[in-house]
Parts: sequence; C-alpha cells; structure tokens
Amino acid sequence: MRAVLAQRQAPDARTSLTYIDSISRAHRPLPDPDVFQILFLAAVAALVLYQLYATLGRRVGRQPEDAAVTAGSAVGAAPVDPTLQTEGLATLKARQPDFDPSRFLTGARAAYEQIVKAYAEGDRETLKPLLSPDVMENFERAMAAREAAGRTEKVEFLVPPRLDLERVEVVGDTAKAVVRILAEVRTRTKDERGEGVDDRRTAELWTFEREVKSTDPNWHLSFVAAAEA
Repeated sequence: MRAVLAQRQAPDARTSLTYIDSISRAHRPLPDPDVFQILFLAAVAALVLYQLYATLGRRVGRQPEDAAVTAGSAVGAAPVDPTLQTEGLATLKARQPDFDPSRFLTGARAAYEQIVKAYAEGDRETLKPLLSPDVMENFERAMAAREAAGRTEKVEFLVPPRLDLERVEVVGDTAKAVVRILAEVRTRTKDERGEGVDDRRTAELWTFEREVKSTDPNWHLSFVAAAEA
C-alpha cells in the first residue's frame, strides 16, 4: 500500500523509481508478485483514462455555440417573399416594374375592411370608388333589399384578416390580381324581431383590377367568389 501511495504522489516516472528504490534499500520485505501485477494494471488503467479524457475533452464536430452563431447569421438574412412565386407576377412586373406585392396586399387589406364595413352600413359613398360598376350594381341591389326589409347590419373583425396573393394576369392593358382572403367576422343584425349576432369564418377570392397605362394607381374590386378555407 505504501508503494502505491508513493507512486501516486511522484511527479514523474523517475521520482517514482527513486521512492521505490528507497523503500527497497530500507531492508523491507519484497512485495508480493501480485502487488506488482496490481501496480501494472493500475498504470494501464491510468493510461486508458488519460486517453479517454484527451479524446472526450476535445471539441469534435458542431458545438452548441456554433449552432447559435449559425442561427444568428440566418436571422440577419432577408426572408424569401412567397409572393415572388405568384403565378403571372413576372408578366405584370414587365408591364408595371414598380408593382410591389407586399404594398399591394397592404392596400388590398385596407380596401377589404372598408368595403365589408361600408356594405354592411349601406355606405354607398365609400363603396363607389372602390368597386367596379358591375360589383357596385350588385351591392346596390343587395343593400336596397336589406333596407326595404327594415334590417340594419354592423360588422366587426374578430382578428385581422389574412390576405394572400393567389395569382396575377394581364389581359390586354388590364391587370388582374386575385387575392385569397380568410377572415373571422361578427355581424350584428337588427330588424323588427330584435338583434341577432352571428360569428363566422369566411374564405373568399377577391379579384382587383386596374389599367396598367392609367395614371390612377388604385385598384378596383371586380369580382367576388367563395373559396375553400
């Protein structure tokens, strides 16, 4: 046991032998051969442990901090605009290079909310500059029938509507942009029977048009169709 302790405390192999030689010259009994075997196995085990430490303690492959750096650099990259893949967009941009899909959708959202609220309230003055003549005519008939029945409506959006540019086409000098709109609305209806509240989700395709040669930058709603949610 004393030989083992002396070997552990020795700073290097040479000093270890000095300790062992000192013990031998002290006329102590020679250790049992089994002790040498134990010492040898202990030295082998120490060497194996050192190799494991040297291997496992080394940075191998991608480290968590490397992933953080990669993710951080990705954050700074410009996101891919999905509208750039919209069908027919290249054709429109060839005729109208300054067409910006994101800005268009922002305007379309504002127009959608205005049109829905104005239609519910029978606000013809707001509707006329936003609608094509055909759509305005259809809206007018529906509003007139509602007023004749003595019914009033108000609409509020439960969440901001979602708009996606579905496709674009240019027919002659007329550009058409089809927008998919998903919305959750609450409609309050009043008539002689009282007030009713209806919450519902809607999915529609709205088609906006404008003349590419026109100096008027505004788009007008030309068609409304139901869509799958």
